[in-house]
Amino acid sequence: MSADPLPPAAPEAPALKPRLGLFDITMLVMGSVIGAGIFVVPHTVAALVPAPGPVLAAWVVGGLISMAGSLVYADLARRRPHAGGQYVYLREAYHPALAFVYGWSLLWIIQSGGMAAVAVVFGTYFNQLLLLLGAPAAPGSDRLTAALAIAAVTAVNCTGARAGSTAQNVFMSLKILAILMLVLCGLLAADARWSVFGGQKAVGVGLQPTAFAAALVQVFFAYGGWHTTTFLAAEVRDPTRTLPRGLILGVMGVTVLYLGVSLACLRVLGADELAVNERPAAEVMQRVLGAPGAAILAAGIAVSALGFVSQAGLTSPRVYYAMASDGLFFRHVAWVHPRTRSPVVAVLVQGTFALVLAVSRTFQEILNSVMCVEMTFFALTALSLFVIRRQDGKTPGVANRAVTGHPVTTLLFAVVNVALVLNLFYREPANSAVVAAIALAGLPVYWLWAWRRKCVSND
Repeated sequence: MSADPLPPAAPEAPALKPRLGLFDITMLVMGSVIGAGIFVVPHTVAALVPAPGPVLAAWVVGGLISMAGSLVYADLARRRPHAGGQYVYLREAYHPALAFVYGWSLLWIIQSGGMAAVAVVFGTYFNQLLLLLGAPAAPGSDRLTAALAIAAVTAVNCTGARAGSTAQNVFMSLKILAILMLVLCGLLAADARWSVFGGQKAVGVGLQPTAFAAALVQVFFAYGGWHTTTFLAAEVRDPTRTLPRGLILGVMGVTVLYLGVSLACLRVLGADELAVNERPAAEVMQRVLGAPGAAILAAGIAVSALGFVSQAGLTSPRVYYAMASDGLFFRHVAWVHPRTRSPVVAVLVQGTFALVLAVSRTFQEILNSVMCVEMTFFALTALSLFVIRRQDGKTPGVANRAVTGHPVTTLLFAVVNVALVLNLFYREPANSAVVAAIALAGLPVYWLWAWRRKCVSND
């Protein structure tokens, strides 16, 4: 008598697949940082600190602090190369409740707000390009164009990390070309308002510490986003080596490009005009190359903004995927398409939230909301490195060698972010209180999900 055949094993649920290498990660880091901010923010910085020295100092300090942050996240990524990145670090260092509040804030404020803000800039410059080329643009269509852009990149990112990364590589290459053209035009301009070596004295300008701190907030928005690449850790080949290298190389490349743009704008416009001209990069190209230069710059900004939106829509859904995998979000959000290996539902959730913000709020409102919450979590994540290093030190066989700079760079990054958050609360108490309340609203939602998960596990 033959034994009954064993039942077939249940097929494993599709999982995220490692497909990204060092070049992909470096381009993603740079693409996550370089959106539209660098073409607009130099004016905002100069308006707050209207002199060449402080303007350049703000961009240098921003680059150095971002580099310190990249070293912190490189160490964390090496120790915890899991999908969700920053969500995982906060969960393991503190408590799942704090990690959930981060994911909640990412969806409601940080990443959705960042995507929406830059998508609005894309809509503005895309429609400006149409007008420069003689094509009509419907009045008030900037927000509609922004919404269509978000929908398009969301569709691409649903096809998987490989397709999304390839699109990002193309966008990033075009961004670099546009920025290099702007820098060269500015530095080689014959009719310059400011000499890089001779300088320009500003009359009657007193540098206020709170004004410089406010300028740094604007600079950090332009530098922001490099950390989101850690969300893709589960889809990176050899993540313990690739992620740290990509983070450091990417932030270094961005810093060089940003300083070049700042120098170009200062050279052509001077600090006084830069402080009042809301479209500094476009003005530089207009003066140097005329109407064709304005069209080229508008196209460059549109491509740069679209690339940022694409990257944000690719990386952040991995946090919601990790939350759902932990049982702290709708379980369908953790569903991975069996062919594309993309968390399609999570991608669609992110795209929907960003689209709603894009059609309902202004660029500046979104920017301030984003930075208040994001810098708070930057500080908490930096301090989490001390906790995770201590955890690893108690685990046999786990290397506890720090990335270069720790603990000095770790503490520096944390302290600067705390100081800037406090300055934001001082300068804009009402807006800061509102976004803090939205973030803290995630706590009761966490306890609800945790209770629900416990009930399901007991059934």
